[in-house]
Amino acid sequence: MTFVVTENCIKCKFTDCVDVCPVDCFHEGPNFLVIDPEECIDCTLCEPECPAEAIFAEDELPEGQEHFIALNAELAENWPVISEVKDGLEDADEWNGKPNKIELLEK
Repeated sequence: MTFVVTENCIKCKFTDCVDVCPVDCFHEGPNFLVIDPEECIDCTLCEPECPAEAIFAEDELPEGQEHFIALNAELAENWPVISEVKDGLEDADEWNGKPNKIELLEK
């Protein structure tokens, strides 16, 4: 099993989760983070650190977020690893909790 970054991370991209990850499984895109399922060791450390509450265990995804399993795997292949905490996006607090952000994902 792996953990999955879901829609609420889009346009927020807080990196608190990266700070606690022992294996560098996070990858960074322009406005979203993903978890590489091949690297994730299911340690559970990242989930409670996410201010946007956008990280879930693969088998506990909210309804309608299942497609993020494949999306995380796909984007992790192309995006660089992020291993250091960075500031969230400038308007992250305004986007946190807004629904239907998938169309805003920058690949």
